[in-house]
Amino acid sequence: MTSRPVETPPPGCREPVPGRRAASAPDTGTELLYARVLADVARLDRVSVDSHFFDELGADSMVMARFCARVRKTEGLPPVSMRDVYRHPTIGRLAAALTAPESVPPAPTGAAARAPTPAPPMPEAATGAPHYLLCGALQLLAFLGYSYLVALLGVTGYEWISAGPGPAGVYLRSVLFGAFVLVWLCAFPVLAKWVLIGRWRPCQVRIWSLGYLRFWAVKTLVRSAPPVLFVGSPLYVLYLRALGARIGRGAAVFSRNVPVCTDLLVIGDGAVIRKDVYFTCYRARAGLIQTGPVSVGEDAVVGEASVLDIGTAVGDRARLAHASSLHRGQVVPDGEHWHGSPALRAGTPYPVVGPAACGTVRRAAHGVLQVLAALLVYLPLSFGGVGLVLAEAPQLAAALEPGPTALTAWTFYAEAVTASAVLFFGAIPLGILVIATVPRLLSRAITPGTVYPLYGFRYGMHRTITLMTNRRFLTRLFGDSSGIVPYLRCLGYALSPVEQTGSNFGTEVKQDSPYLSSVGTGTMVADGLSLNNAELSSTSFRVSPVAIGSHNFLGNRIAYPPHGRTGDNCLLATKVMVPVDGRIRENVGLLGSPSFEIPRSVRRDSSFDRLTTGGGRRRLLAAKNRHNAATMAWYLFVRWLYFLLISLLFAVAAELYDVLGATVVALANVLALLFTALYFVVVERTVTLRHPPGVLFCSIYDRRFWQRERFWKVPSETYLRLFNGTPFKSFVWRLLGVRAGSRIFDDGCSLTERTMVTLGDDCTLNAGSVVQCHSQEDGAFKSDRTTVGSGCTLGVGAFVHYGVTVGDGAELAPDSFLMKGESVPPHACWGGNPARQTDRGNGNGGGGNGGGGDANGSGRIRP
Repeated sequence: MTSRPVETPPPGCREPVPGRRAASAPDTGTELLYARVLADVARLDRVSVDSHFFDELGADSMVMARFCARVRKTEGLPPVSMRDVYRHPTIGRLAAALTAPESVPPAPTGAAARAPTPAPPMPEAATGAPHYLLCGALQLLAFLGYSYLVALLGVTGYEWISAGPGPAGVYLRSVLFGAFVLVWLCAFPVLAKWVLIGRWRPCQVRIWSLGYLRFWAVKTLVRSAPPVLFVGSPLYVLYLRALGARIGRGAAVFSRNVPVCTDLLVIGDGAVIRKDVYFTCYRARAGLIQTGPVSVGEDAVVGEASVLDIGTAVGDRARLAHASSLHRGQVVPDGEHWHGSPALRAGTPYPVVGPAACGTVRRAAHGVLQVLAALLVYLPLSFGGVGLVLAEAPQLAAALEPGPTALTAWTFYAEAVTASAVLFFGAIPLGILVIATVPRLLSRAITPGTVYPLYGFRYGMHRTITLMTNRRFLTRLFGDSSGIVPYLRCLGYALSPVEQTGSNFGTEVKQDSPYLSSVGTGTMVADGLSLNNAELSSTSFRVSPVAIGSHNFLGNRIAYPPHGRTGDNCLLATKVMVPVDGRIRENVGLLGSPSFEIPRSVRRDSSFDRLTTGGGRRRLLAAKNRHNAATMAWYLFVRWLYFLLISLLFAVAAELYDVLGATVVALANVLALLFTALYFVVVERTVTLRHPPGVLFCSIYDRRFWQRERFWKVPSETYLRLFNGTPFKSFVWRLLGVRAGSRIFDDGCSLTERTMVTLGDDCTLNAGSVVQCHSQEDGAFKSDRTTVGSGCTLGVGAFVHYGVTVGDGAELAPDSFLMKGESVPPHACWGGNPARQTDRGNGNGGGGNGGGGDANGSGRIRP
């Protein structure tokens, strides 16, 4: 279906779309009530039982979401979900499907019967202001103590390295000190875990209790250790084993989401966990941290961007597809292929790459080479590079000697401004030149479609290409502007010919190989696209082309596989699971996981098509380009000014070092964190001062949309991760404009429009969850407020769209997608993609604790 200009009907009652067949009157009481509700919500005089909701009645997803909410509030009517609406898009089919007697599924057998049984209801979590404040104070003290320890170690090592005899002595001491630091930073988190926790067991611990403080300390240390940089390497597997994980021979883990409760993690021989998978062995729910087992069997595969909740298992030789999830209690039987969220048995096998020769010697050699590279190159440059330069340039050393008037002379600041500007603005074109040439040369060593063993020369080239071509700073700089097209072409994307819209790609796009990534004419992509060119097993890898057709629109957080079966003129909804089997989908929309077909476009979204054709488009695009250029200038200026001010902060610390020693270095580290938060809060408030984000329905060529793009680009959100799991996160949210209640627990949630979000008291926000108060579909942009009530829980990886209300005490299961306009009743449990109401007691939608353990009065983690 190709969208065409259609004028939006005026408010008030209206007739259905002209030209449809004659209306059919409702035959049953359910049909009559459904028809009345829809007519009232859609402002229609009458609704036929056989009229298509979208094609003939002119409804859109927001209208149908309100219809579903109204139905749930009407007594005597079966509840309706958005999935039901799309699968049965007429009143007659909807009533017939929802009033038909349900078949009772057969009892599970074999591996499926081993799913944990529901446990009794959880005790109420006792949280209050004293626990909340005490936990925050102790977390602050722990951070200050660790900062001082790191500063003391750093300055001691620097002084020892600087005293080395000549360049050779400085280099040798750098290697020795780097080896000591590497061992210490790797061993300290392991030691802290075994001392503070011992062995993880299934249990529950109250958030903000002393038991939670120990959990947070271990989680923070484990995730900040150097082995995390070696994800995908045998060294990373050794690190997890040292933390207590039971990982078999030849297993490979490529996800950067580090598991915390590692004693509860079992990964069989030859299993592989691909990138962007959540398998942390814990979750937060209703004021409690719940820990539980996660098991991946021998030769099993867990696909990209999947979520494994606690109490789940993937059997031997089983497959869990990309963009899928297992909810608590789900088990994939041995040898079966499952997909979806929550997962169910797939009709066709999930494609995997074949094996290759990759034995113990190859893995050991790869690990040794990584350690040697760190010890002989990276660490000496970090620790001894400055000392070596000063030793060889005594004039520069003399200029940097502390003096009583250095900070009061205007020349000091003039030189600082000049030096920072040269370094910052000079690094950008140099970086673009490097990533445009070096990875292109390295790519010649890899033949697309050829299976290579892991941990060899070609694997090293592939990893280097991936790391070099995924630079978030540059992608954010050029994204949401016409500049993203030449930038991606520079990386190696095949984009010709291009229909320039000024919003072809968002600010978050990543790929495994840009030289095998192609996007067709007229396609537009929102944020969060991941092109998964690399297919990985536990022994081998293969890079394959990923091609997205023409005139598509891709929503947020989409993992696109190399065998995606979509063609031209498709709408891929947010968090959709791209199909890898069946016919090529064209001229349709796809929603959900597993995906099903929906209309490609609706009347509301095509109301601005007249602005995207002819001379009017060229004039509006030129105006958008000018506005985006100013936004990019603001982005660069804000980052350069931050770089300058941080440099001055540490220059002051260097001036005072002779007096205060390591204390001033530790103080500078703490002040840098505090300054970073306050600086970007001020930046964001400045950007939104005159144009705060609000309710919108407009074209992408509307100045209000350009102002929203500036809001997304200029401020920063990266620093917020430092406050995850602490009371300080909700404090920063309030500074940014979030209407936040008391005692909110945020383990890594993303709020895209802070001033449009309301969070109630005692909310629990899990890692990877998102509250996004906007949506773009082709040339139309929509935005509305979202409210999450008191006591709500958003599961790991859950996504909440705009215009949503989540009632008090409600829960959204892991990896769920709560569509725009939905209204979740209080204390309800919803799950799935798209989300709908589930059984609170089954353990799959965030239900009962299902894994034993306790929540005792002190919140103590039981040994």
